[in-house]
Amino acid sequence: MKKRLERALLAVGATILAGALMGTAPVEAKEQVAMLTSFAANMAVGANTGVPIGYARFCTDNPGDCGAGLQPGHADGGKVALTEANFAQLRQVNEDVNRRIEPMTDLDHYGEVERWTYPDDGYGDCEDYVLLKRRTLIGLGWPADTLLVTVVRDHKGDGHAVLTVVTDRGDLVLDNQEAAVLLWHETGYRFVKRQAQDEADKWVSLGDVLAPLTVGRY
Repeated sequence: MKKRLERALLAVGATILAGALMGTAPVEAKEQVAMLTSFAANMAVGANTGVPIGYARFCTDNPGDCGAGLQPGHADGGKVALTEANFAQLRQVNEDVNRRIEPMTDLDHYGEVERWTYPDDGYGDCEDYVLLKRRTLIGLGWPADTLLVTVVRDHKGDGHAVLTVVTDRGDLVLDNQEAAVLLWHETGYRFVKRQAQDEADKWVSLGDVLAPLTVGRY
């Protein structure tokens, strides 16, 4: 009975994965690839690199949410053990923040070209969505060293920020431009740099690596 169930789950996983690769699977099915695949697709990180000016200013304004003021929490080797329950929680936080916050550029919002902050007034740009998702998940008990602010280049080649969640099933991406929580290599983004896991105030290069599989927007 157990073997039949395992074969059935593998078959379902293979079907969903094939659909995702072809770009035909629905949002829910594509998200389930993260739960069903057996490999761990974590990004390779490089050398230390420059800290974004917006993040440095954010840390000056919010020292308790950066560096020594931020408790790293506990994870297995720097990776969260992904379960159906905590995957569902990631989806819920991503959906809730994306729904509640209205997009607005920093120039329109603050009269500044670049300002990273919490969108507590209900408006923000991509970095602000990321910071709020990160704060929310830390408040729910997620280890801070697995929730990394990440700079990418989106499908148009523009600079963009997403939240990377480091898990034993691969690096997941929470994005204000996507309804789904995707594995990093499903996004079609170029990954430039992100916070270092061992020290939140340091950043590491991701080599401007192009995610190999492009998935459409929803």
